[in-house]
Amino acid sequence: MFGMLALGGMVMTAFIVLVVFGLVLFLIKGVLFLVLLPLRLLFGLVLLPLRLARGLIGLLLLPLFALIAGLAVVVALVGGLFALALPLLPLAALVFIVWLLGRSSRRPASV
Repeated sequence: MFGMLALGGMVMTAFIVLVVFGLVLFLIKGVLFLVLLPLRLLFGLVLLPLRLARGLIGLLLLPLFALIAGLAVVVALVGGLFALALPLLPLAALVFIVWLLGRSSRRPASV
């Protein structure tokens, strides 16, 4: 019984150590973020024209990508229709042969 209590105490101590370690890392990260914030803002302003150019290029290429996506959808639909119609080809051939035979029997014989 005392062994289980000792094991529980060690587990709780390990959890407390992990919480303290996480808190210290969180505080270090916060201080580092505050120290480097002016540099981040400066680089953000310096790189702003490049980000705007990237967005403009993206807006210009958007219709092209939309057209390609639309064509891909059309190709997928046509392929799906062919995949659905493919098993019916033997039946269509049989119907065509019957239609040809029926059409040839209505035509008057030439002398």
